[in-house]
Amino acid sequence: MINFNVPPFTGREQEYIKQAIDVRKICGDGQFTARCNEWIEEKTGCKKALLTTSCTHATELSALLADIGPGDEVIMPSYTFCSTADAFVLRGATVVFVDIRPDTMNMDETLIEDAITTKTKAIVPVHYAGVGCEMDTIMDIARRYDLTVIEDAAQGIMATYKDKPLGAIGDFGCYSFHETKNFSMGEGGAILIKDEKYIEKAEIFREKGTDRSKYYRGQVDKYRWQDYGSSYLPSELNAAYLWAQLELADSITADRMKSWNAYRSRLKHLSDEGKIELQSIPEYCKHNAHMFYIKLKDIKERTKFIEYMKANEIMTVFHYVPLHSAPAGEKYCRFHGEDKYTTRESERLVRLPLYYGLLEDQVDHICETVENFFK
Repeated sequence: MINFNVPPFTGREQEYIKQAIDVRKICGDGQFTARCNEWIEEKTGCKKALLTTSCTHATELSALLADIGPGDEVIMPSYTFCSTADAFVLRGATVVFVDIRPDTMNMDETLIEDAITTKTKAIVPVHYAGVGCEMDTIMDIARRYDLTVIEDAAQGIMATYKDKPLGAIGDFGCYSFHETKNFSMGEGGAILIKDEKYIEKAEIFREKGTDRSKYYRGQVDKYRWQDYGSSYLPSELNAAYLWAQLELADSITADRMKSWNAYRSRLKHLSDEGKIELQSIPEYCKHNAHMFYIKLKDIKERTKFIEYMKANEIMTVFHYVPLHSAPAGEKYCRFHGEDKYTTRESERLVRLPLYYGLLEDQVDHICETVENFFK
């Protein structure tokens, strides 16, 4: 069986975890957490990056920093993971969905402005598959209406929009280091902060509402409870695991790109023949080979395709079920305008195996099996 995903592993993870254990520093904010934070800051140019226990928690931190509360509205696509909406629903806000673009599966930037009301507080673009949303338009709208932009860049590390790193364009950005992502710490994430005025508050929220970060830096002689907050710090053991991959980020990305390009080259003829649609990458975007997906005719053909691939010991999967069709989506959210593409396109999309270390002959076998399905 060729699995859909295999968590990344470079071979130095155990060594670094042992180092963390040997210095008896396994709770948050040790040397490996610091290295990971600094790496993100250097790669993206954000003012501050802070590792978190998940991308979900990074988004929750963003909601806190943006002062989202009851009565507020937040605009985002329905085609995303529930965590994107959860962070704002927890704050008492109403999530307003707009339709997606069928080419990138990203939020349609031309529909945002019509969804804005006097209650709108933030826009949350989701960079699907590591392909950037049309951020110039989104940032222009945000500036004109005085809205906060929180990028869900869970899949976007090492990807850019017009040479700007995803996650570092808006006011806040959120990365994921879940085991299904390009770089992993099992469960984990990071918040990227653009404006330094938010750094101290972010540290307090992240450290249970205390100024413990200042204490560790020797800025105060004791730490105290300063505000509300929660425990968003990942274990140093998780950070050690992640660091083993971040230091090899370029080679991991190159390995994934090799598989992505091989898929693209091999399956292009099926697209030319009108049997599938391939992923669209706008010329202003540099993606990170987070996933390789194809679109089939409809949900019936997709179901047959997934069953066929599984019978041939290849695991392929569909992705998000639109949030507005879920019970919680109906309860806490609303869809603005017409669902022209969100449901239709989500029912056609299927993802092929893609992970660090996927072998060339495995990609060949997968492509041959895809071709055989259409024969």
